[in-house]
Amino acid sequence: MDPYKEWLGIPDGPRPPDNYTMLRVVQFEDDTTKIRNNYKKLNAHVRKYATGQYSVLSQQVLNELAKAMLCLTDPERKREYDESQGREFPEDETGTIPMERVLIKQGHIDRDQAKEAQQFADLRGLSMRDAVIQMKLVDEETATQALAAELKLPFVDLEDLVPAFRVLQKVPQKVCQRNGILPLFIDDNMLLVACTDDPTPELEEELRLRYGLPMRRVLATPSGIRTGIDQYFAEMDEALAAIEASDQELPVGDSSAGEAEKKKKPKKKAAKSTGGSKRFSDLPEDEQRQRKQLGMIMMMWGFIGPVLIDQFFLKANFPALNFSSFLPSLATLIVTPIVFLFVTKVYWK
Repeated sequence: MDPYKEWLGIPDGPRPPDNYTMLRVVQFEDDTTKIRNNYKKLNAHVRKYATGQYSVLSQQVLNELAKAMLCLTDPERKREYDESQGREFPEDETGTIPMERVLIKQGHIDRDQAKEAQQFADLRGLSMRDAVIQMKLVDEETATQALAAELKLPFVDLEDLVPAFRVLQKVPQKVCQRNGILPLFIDDNMLLVACTDDPTPELEEELRLRYGLPMRRVLATPSGIRTGIDQYFAEMDEALAAIEASDQELPVGDSSAGEAEKKKKPKKKAAKSTGGSKRFSDLPEDEQRQRKQLGMIMMMWGFIGPVLIDQFFLKANFPALNFSSFLPSLATLIVTPIVFLFVTKVYWK
């Protein structure tokens, strides 16, 4: 089965396809909004196959979609990629465009509002992004996308990207909360990290020492990163506890949280397949013989024990229970059938 053709509608050709074909946009498309919108649609469609027989294959395609989107929304990486695909660029380089000019160009605010926002930020010691959000000129996502354009970084929606637990495992949650970051996964021998702002050189050095890899930054909304930190660290703790209980290791691939979730189901199976709850027919012959012998012993004592209790304790101390010398008393009537049923219906099943 060709997932690129069946799920993404990509005709026969090189596999995996190039980034533009992967995201179903025209070659050298520069509109990052269109690229992100196409990614969201394709991501949502492929997620339908995240469970069942295509779970592993769908996770692979989701990773490729994410990497293609991140490449084509990162100005520097996109330029390098386009040049590798044969695109020629003019020699002149454009400088940095402040985020307020980006918002003006996109029609979200006018020049007077930009000046008011700058004064508001200066008086309160805020960043321009926080100023336009607090003034309710634009929403958090629009402001963060404009900041990403100023910093020439790709913007990501963390609802569409799930971090790899093996990556999260290497950095304390408090470090992420203090710095407003969420490590995502490793791509092309670089650590991909979602940030609320441009990280400091000290933070980049700390992450390089922790992971042994250089860092590549992407921008996400502050609320998205806060929510992601709370959610994914909690999920990682649950996955680690389940993995330790079954003596398995954390998944080593790039497919993130989805892989750890898939690990949980076999763990439950493994827990059920140990000790007395394992099916009798699935046991080795030696263990079946041993269980038969133990079952016979349990049934024997399930009869002898209550008889002894009847004769030497109950009937001696409670004469009213001595209905007849030929009939057993309550212990034999209750305990023995329970033991026999347990052995035949549970222990030998």
